[in-house]
Amino acid sequence: MQPRVILTDIEGTTSSISFVKNVLFPYARQALPGFVAEHGQQPEVRRWLDAVASEIGGACQDSLVAETLQGWIDQDRKHTALKALQGLIWDAGYRRGDYTAHFYPEVAPVLKGWHASGLPLYVYSSGSVPAQKLFFGFSDAGDLSPLVSGWFDTEVGGKREADSYRHIAQAIGVPAGEILFLSDVVEELDAAREAGLQTRLIDRLDDYPMPRIGAAANGHERVENFQQIQL
Repeated sequence: MQPRVILTDIEGTTSSISFVKNVLFPYARQALPGFVAEHGQQPEVRRWLDAVASEIGGACQDSLVAETLQGWIDQDRKHTALKALQGLIWDAGYRRGDYTAHFYPEVAPVLKGWHASGLPLYVYSSGSVPAQKLFFGFSDAGDLSPLVSGWFDTEVGGKREADSYRHIAQAIGVPAGEILFLSDVVEELDAAREAGLQTRLIDRLDDYPMPRIGAAANGHERVENFQQIQL
C-alpha cells in the first residue's frame, strides 16, 4: 500500500548521529549551569527544573539540578525535561549562528519532492518539539520547517512503545497502515510495526559501519539513504 503520510525520526535518519553527540550535546552541557542560573525563574524553565528536582528527591538547589542534567546528557538519557531544557539552550546557539543543523545531502531534495507531490511529512523524535523546529528551521540546507505538517516528541510516549504510534496515527487522522515511519533504530520500527505502521530502516554507513541485514534488520526493509525509499 502506498503511504499517505511520512513520519520520520531525525538523529541517524535525516541527520548524522555525530552532529548531535559531538556538537549539540556538548554545547548544552557546557551552557547548562549558566543558563539555569540566568533563566531559572522563568516559568517555562522553572517547570522543568522543578520536575527534575522532584524526581531526584524534592527540594534541592538549582545547581544540583543542573549537575544532574549534565549527568543525564552524559548518559544520553531520553528524559522529557532534559530535552525541553536542551531545546531552549540550543535556540540561543542557532540564533547566534554558532552552528547549523546537519542534514544528509540527499534529504532536503527528497523531502521537498514529497512535499511538492502533496505527501505530508511529520516528525517524531526524542528531542523536544521546539528543538525539532529549530533543527529544521536552522539546517545547513536552509529553513526546512515549512515542509513539516506536524511534530511529536516523547510527551506522546516513548519511541519504543507501540501505543505512541497509535496515538500519533490518531492525532494525524490517518489509518496506521497508511503511515510510513522512517528510523535508524530497529526497536522503534518494531513498535511502529506493532501499531500497524509501515516501516523503513535507514541504515547509513556513516552512522552504522556494519550493515544491519538479515536478523539484525528484524524484517524491516533496509535502505541506506532517502533516495532509495520506494513509495
